[in-house]
Amino acid sequence: MDDLNVKGRIFDIQRYSIHDGNGIRTIVFLKGCAFRCRWCCNPESQEHQIQTMKVQGKDKIIGTDVTVSEVLEEVLKDRSYYQRSGGGVTLSGGEALCQPEFTYHLLHACKEEGLHTAMESTAFADYKVIERILPVLDQYLMDIKHVNAEKHRLFTGQSNELVLENARKIAASGETELIIRVPVIPTFNQTESEIAAIADFAGSLPGVKEMNLLPYHRLGQDKYEGLNREYALMGIMPPRIEEMEHLKRVAEKHSGLLVKIGG
Repeated sequence: MDDLNVKGRIFDIQRYSIHDGNGIRTIVFLKGCAFRCRWCCNPESQEHQIQTMKVQGKDKIIGTDVTVSEVLEEVLKDRSYYQRSGGGVTLSGGEALCQPEFTYHLLHACKEEGLHTAMESTAFADYKVIERILPVLDQYLMDIKHVNAEKHRLFTGQSNELVLENARKIAASGETELIIRVPVIPTFNQTESEIAAIADFAGSLPGVKEMNLLPYHRLGQDKYEGLNREYALMGIMPPRIEEMEHLKRVAEKHSGLLVKIGG
């Protein structure tokens, strides 16, 4: 199949990002996700369908159908920045694995152009879907939110067995650089014992060298009102830097990995 004509549904393209991968990056946000995380900062990403959201009192259409060619044209505008900084393109969402054909062909097209590729993903998909993507993926930024299946289900709407199983398979494959990322969420996984358990798991994965702790923030809270939805963590405060530094030390001790706050 010709990469360039494959269609997908996105809701944003963010240029000049210094997060979600190495160097200066362009992040492509795909529509659709199997999770309903209570803290999600992109609730407009969860539904695959095109939506209308109120933004500053005005209706905004969220979601547009594009071809790989159209996205690649935008991505390639910053090739010189990628080359100087070691950056590239990152797929985010939502969950890119919810659109496996588009994700594969977009990553393949980017690799054909010599770009570094990354994906921010929960790995909540059949492993055959992931296995196909790994050869065109340089860096997998994988969320591990909790190791307890019931608490994971309570806060995200899904259990975590498939996530943990796929993390082991991705690590064992050795086909991509796997970085474990943990959103640190008060009331969910902010305790020392919970971070320690995730760190133990991350440290057990072969070839994994890095773990990122991503502190909870409320930057997406207004979007819920724009979508006429209730924000489930109303009143929850972001962790203090001192708390994050303590959890970083806990994660380092239990994982043996390089641990960063942010990523």
